[in-house]
Parts: sequence; structure tokens; C-alpha cells
Amino acid sequence: MNRPVLLVIAHGSRDPRHAATVHGLVRAARALRPGLRVETAFLDFDLPSVSAVLERLAAEGVRDVVALPLLLTRAFHAKSDVPAVLRAAPASLRIRQAEVLGPSPLLLAAVERRLFEAGLTPAAKISTGVVLASAGSTDPEAIAAIAQTARELRRTGWCSVRPAFASAVTAGGFPRTEDAVRALRADGVRRVAVAPYVIAPGRLPDRIAAGARDGGADVLADVLGPSPELARLLLERYDGARAEERLAA
Repeated sequence: MNRPVLLVIAHGSRDPRHAATVHGLVRAARALRPGLRVETAFLDFDLPSVSAVLERLAAEGVRDVVALPLLLTRAFHAKSDVPAVLRAAPASLRIRQAEVLGPSPLLLAAVERRLFEAGLTPAAKISTGVVLASAGSTDPEAIAAIAQTARELRRTGWCSVRPAFASAVTAGGFPRTEDAVRALRADGVRRVAVAPYVIAPGRLPDRIAAGARDGGADVLADVLGPSPELARLLLERYDGARAEERLAA
């Protein structure tokens, strides 16, 4: 029996680094599971579009697709944009939308990988506060998921972890990156690191980096990018969607 095609759906960006990073992540996932067909599509700005890839798959005779939103939380894109474009797919396709990537222990491991690559060591965790900086959302479910991730990261041994947004999105959300850095300083934290909780470079990740500089952070980690943990997580979500389908049958 042929395995469903894995269709990774990224948001897209005018910044060419975004698409390059997404393609790098997809290549890493393919390398982990040779023989699995993995396609990439974008909701906006970049090509190919989701609709174009779905139409091509249908024309090739593909029947089963697992659509994976390349998103860290269940916010607007996962709840609205992705389902809408999937509903418009050719009728011959059977499509199951996989869960978004977060929360997951693999994401925590990817965040720590980037922090260690930026120069920190496991021994430095006890004296280092981390600002977990995401792009931002007004969705309560997404805000709660990011707060949960920050709490779970704190439990791995960092002296403090504070969630932040690239910009002040809404009352009830999180502080800006620079304000979270300053708050940790005011609490007496000896060393402050900013960990971008985003997958690929772009305008908002650049704003996180600027906030880290403006706030006086000691360490700025890279975006999550094509880390081994994220590549494994793509396949984990694919397998989970297939398992749910079998249980529902």
C-alpha cells in the first residue's frame, strides 16, 4: 500500500531566507525517511502555492495526502487559512490535516540546541535566563501554548524563562523581546539569552534580533531552522495523522 504524500505547508515570506530554510528542513526530513514523498507549498508570497501542488498531485493520480502546517501553534493560519485551502483541493484527493508542531519535547530540544550553538553550555543554565521570543499572536490558544513551552523549558534547568513577542501584539499577550530582557536584568539574572521561537528567518525574527540587541541580551540564538529535532518532528506529526486515520476507519 502506497504511503500518503506528506505536504508541508509553510506560511511564506518576502524574505528569501524563509523559503530557503523551509526547503532545508524538508530535505532533512526526506533524508530521515528515504522513500517518503515530501512536497513543500506556501500559503503566501512564495511558490509553489498549496493549490498548485494539490492540483499537480491529483493530476499525477495521487490519492492520499497528509497536510502538515509548518506552524508552532494553533493560531489563525492553522485554524482558518490552511483548512480553507485544503477544502478547495481536487475532490479526488483524500487529505488529512496533521497537528501543528507545538508543543513538543523536540521543540524544547531544538531551542536548547540553538542556545548551545550560540555559545552557552549546559553548566551555564543555572545562571542564565532565557527570553523565549515568538512572532506573536492574538489567539488565546496560541498564547497559552507558548506560555506552556516557556514553563517546560524552565523545568530543564534554566534559572528563568520568560515568553515574549516580536512586538506588543495585544493586551494580555507577552512583552516585547527587549522588555522581557530588561525584566530579567531587573530580577538580577546574571546572563540573559534570547531564543527565537520561530522556524525561519524573516521580518519578525529580525525584529526579535533587534529587540535582543536593544535590550542588551548577552546571547542571541538562531532560529530553529532545519534542526534534526524539527525534521524528526515533521515525521512524528505525519505518523500521528496516519495513526489517527487508521483508528477512525
